[in-house]
Amino acid sequence: QVQLEESGGGLAQAGGSLRLSCAASGRTLSTYALGWFRQAPGKEREFVAAISGQGGTTVLADSMKGRFTISRDNAKNTVFLQMNSLKPEDTAVYRCAAASATADIKNGRISYWGQGTQVTVQV
Repeated sequence: QVQLEESGGGLAQAGGSLRLSCAASGRTLSTYALGWFRQAPGKEREFVAAISGQGGTTVLADSMKGRFTISRDNAKNTVFLQMNSLKPEDTAVYRCAAASATADIKNGRISYWGQGTQVTVQV
């Protein structure tokens, strides 16, 4: 069993930055790929980013490339999402996810979910 807890959400101005964290507890984190999804009101859940167990492979949704970066620190059992050049359309609840591989993350085959953290971007 893996427990995931997000933090770092909040209010940001357009063009600003936020760094989300997801702390994991339970099984050895390095055996899992980790990632982020987001869901805005009235919209479907959207894949954001994924990173492999050892951090050697990262996958970003096309719309986030150049603005978002995913990283992980297995010693701290934490995955990060650095979000720069934020836009109002980035407003959503961001959820952390764990799965066997980055491809599983990207395709929504998730083993564990966090509760989510709200990100609101103002003009």
